[in-house]
Amino acid sequence: MEKSDIRKAYEQYWLENGKQPVSVYAFCQPLNITEADFYERYSSFDALENDIWLGIFQESLAKLQPDETYQQYDAQEKLLAFYFMWVQDLKAHRSYILLQKSRFVVPGSELRQLETFRHAFYEYASDVIKEGYLHQQIKERKYVSDQYVHGFWLQALFVLRYWVKDTSERFEMTDAAIEKAVNLSFQLIRSNTLDSLIDFGKFMLTRK
Repeated sequence: MEKSDIRKAYEQYWLENGKQPVSVYAFCQPLNITEADFYERYSSFDALENDIWLGIFQESLAKLQPDETYQQYDAQEKLLAFYFMWVQDLKAHRSYILLQKSRFVVPGSELRQLETFRHAFYEYASDVIKEGYLHQQIKERKYVSDQYVHGFWLQALFVLRYWVKDTSERFEMTDAAIEKAVNLSFQLIRSNTLDSLIDFGKFMLTRK
């Protein structure tokens, strides 16, 4: 059985039972595979869940990267295009994600199942940031520039959490939230606004 088949079966189990299988053995029985077959592909359910999230991310990039129009986009436009494509691809897994929303919707909650996706997203965001430097869309700042990628990850989590809670028609409010979030983030890291905030923070620290 291929990894993709196991992922589909795992999502299906959640949809039908509303919870994780009690064991790898119990999960494998109706699939007519052994525990050894499962462990040849995944070390645990956590690893399987990580692969589901990574797969959605990779699916979105696979659709975008060959597109000539996308390749001509600047950094801000590329990030917007990614988020729009990503939430479209998330729809195919929405019921599964909603069953697990308590595991990642609340800030500070367990995000272990997103860890592999996070590393892949960091690589993508780093490339977007480098492109932003080249086209002067993003200003390089000593000690701060290294934190940009973390900010974009928090933005991705914001988009995910907003989409999970969105009840608007065709998730139009999520689209609007994406535009506002990306526009604001690029305004901050491009303009002098962030520099002013940093200077103010330094001033307040020296006054203590």
